[in-house]
Amino acid sequence: MESKPKDFLAVATPGAGKTTFALTVASEILANRTVDRIIVVVPTEHLKVQWAEAAAHFGISLDPNFSNSSGVVNPQYQGICVTYAQVAMHPYKHHAISTARRSLVILDEIHHGGDARSWGDGIRTAYEDVERRLALTGTPFRSDDSAIPFVRYIEDGEGHLVSQSDHTYGYSDALRDGVVRPVVFLAYSGEARWRDSAGEEYAARLGDPLNPEQTARAWKTALDPKGEWIPAVLQAAHIRLKQLRESIPDAGGLVIATDKTTARAYARILGRLSTTPVAVILSDEEGASERIASFSQGTEEWMVAVRMVSEGVDVPRLAVGVYATSASTPLFFAQAIGRFVRKRKAGETASVFLPSVPVLLDLAAKLETSRDHVLGKPDRPKEGWDDELLAEANKVKNEKDDLPAYEALGAEAELDSLIYDGSTYGTGALTGSAEEADYLGLPGLLDAEQMRALLRQRQAEQVEARAAEEKKRKEEAASTEPHNPRAGLASDEIPKLRKELNALVSITASRTGRPHGAVHTEVRNACGGPPTALCTAEQLRDRIAYLRKW
Repeated sequence: MESKPKDFLAVATPGAGKTTFALTVASEILANRTVDRIIVVVPTEHLKVQWAEAAAHFGISLDPNFSNSSGVVNPQYQGICVTYAQVAMHPYKHHAISTARRSLVILDEIHHGGDARSWGDGIRTAYEDVERRLALTGTPFRSDDSAIPFVRYIEDGEGHLVSQSDHTYGYSDALRDGVVRPVVFLAYSGEARWRDSAGEEYAARLGDPLNPEQTARAWKTALDPKGEWIPAVLQAAHIRLKQLRESIPDAGGLVIATDKTTARAYARILGRLSTTPVAVILSDEEGASERIASFSQGTEEWMVAVRMVSEGVDVPRLAVGVYATSASTPLFFAQAIGRFVRKRKAGETASVFLPSVPVLLDLAAKLETSRDHVLGKPDRPKEGWDDELLAEANKVKNEKDDLPAYEALGAEAELDSLIYDGSTYGTGALTGSAEEADYLGLPGLLDAEQMRALLRQRQAEQVEARAAEEKKRKEEAASTEPHNPRAGLASDEIPKLRKELNALVSITASRTGRPHGAVHTEVRNACGGPPTALCTAEQLRDRIAYLRKW
């Protein structure tokens, strides 16, 4: 391998300092005259300004206002910031700029090079002959076969091509080193009810085994701002934010919404809770970048945005998130969660609230798992529902587009589980309970190991408290019905334990790709006992413990 390669791909988790790394390299090779010009290519207009401001701290002057129409680099600058779209529109013009002087091209979030054929072809044409290329990404994977330009792929021995990075620094590495914040996911379930266009009413519980159409409709019903689910979750998130602000006075919260209409509706709900104005960031509105910068530098409590804040936008004080969007691809989820992991001082933690939907629970549990881009997978599985699939699921066959596919009737919110470090804690209906108060009141300053230890301690205390409560109920029932051998078995705890078991089965099935029934069968064979519906509380606890170890 060359000591000074032309290409270098650095994969680093959001919050680990990709920008700092790239600009350190840029300043060094500018100083030793390896290159004379720096060109930064980014996915969005906002990031051009952000990169130029960051470069200034390294003594590098980059022009974020370069336009294709002029095609001339202002000689007062050492380089330019452009978007992938700009390059795709005039690749030969950018080729002339990149070869007129020895150039380092920094390709930020390089996976976007495969977003459209014109983008990939454009950057290949523009930058194939430059002196050096430095590609950066926090998510080096795609769910399609669009090759990422300037990325090296090798055979995996099974007929697939797998992307190869020159250096990888994943979330688990950064968490171990104390570079990023620990993230706790609070998953909220609850029954959702809706009516279809034929007038038939349905009900389903978020997180239960459902088909894609039922999942999509229950999920969308929960996110409806006119219902009960989202206001309850926003209120819980606000309680958590207030708790964090006791330790982190400027901690901020971000709600990621599906579209601008719901974003504004969520902001109105938060406006009744927050003591400061709620910022609404819509990418297609003028001044959006300025509003993000203002929020980042201020101390306001809440910001609501659509997709604009999901990638590359740096607001380090964000510590609480509400994932209130229907987007569920691994790429979008990873980038969205990346907004909350940036660390400023020791012990800062982040909390993200999300719907208890299997695909999201699985992504949350696998946050620390590194991924690569794989080409050539036959029958590539869908890794999540995107907005188009959700929209399709909300229609019935042969239904006219101008007819409403369904009407949301309401959804209750219940804290169902916490996910941290790949483990699930406190699964069950916890809303309004002492357990929910425990979790919403977690200290704001904990390192990764302290968070893990505290969650395990609280889990053990809650299990012990539930066992004592059940024992007391059994004794009371036995004293009033001494001749009934099954007295006390119809405890209120049994429905909660069944729900907990079903949630863990759902998560396990999602992780392993196995049917829910197969997981239930394996657990029953391993632990013994009757079908789930006939299990005692003790038998249910045994199965839950087995799944947790699994």
